[in-house]
Amino acid sequence: MTVISRTVEAEELLPRSRFWQEHLPVGVGFGLQTVINNFVCGLILLFERPIKVGDIIQIDTDIGEVRRIGVRACVIRATDGSEVIVPNGTIISNKVTNWTLSDWYRAIEVSVTVALQHVIEVLKRVAANHPGVTKEPAPQAHVVNFASATVSFNLRAWRERYEDWVQVRSDLSVAVDEALTRENITVA
Repeated sequence: MTVISRTVEAEELLPRSRFWQEHLPVGVGFGLQTVINNFVCGLILLFERPIKVGDIIQIDTDIGEVRRIGVRACVIRATDGSEVIVPNGTIISNKVTNWTLSDWYRAIEVSVTVALQHVIEVLKRVAANHPGVTKEPAPQAHVVNFASATVSFNLRAWRERYEDWVQVRSDLSVAVDEALTRENITVA
């Protein structure tokens, strides 16, 4: 009687083991697909070098410095101090903006909405006099929008060092406000 009972158990286990023998490799294959994809993308990053350690990159709305390029993922230090782990497959397959691939120049834009036309010269003069702004390319000011009683302008200047562009933009904004106040131009 014991023999029959064991035979029944063995017969019940046989279909279960076939199930695992047939389906486990498929599941493991699907699971490894992402790992292998990230590994291959890591090799592409290491050899093609679209990004390097120290580069400032943007993926979607996240901006940060590349701290490490690993086989599976990259570590990006965001501007708020957090470290974001980005799978290599994401970097290769998605749009990535590398702000420092060829140089560290960074455009700085300050938007101003006022009621007078001679603002363009004031904006260019303020940017040209700022020590953190490059002489070449020269600062530019453009009309970007007309409203019923105002005109919107955009000031663009360049910075050689990427690291402190936010501070330079802030300094320019304050300097623009002060210059427009001296000229008796009110900001809308």
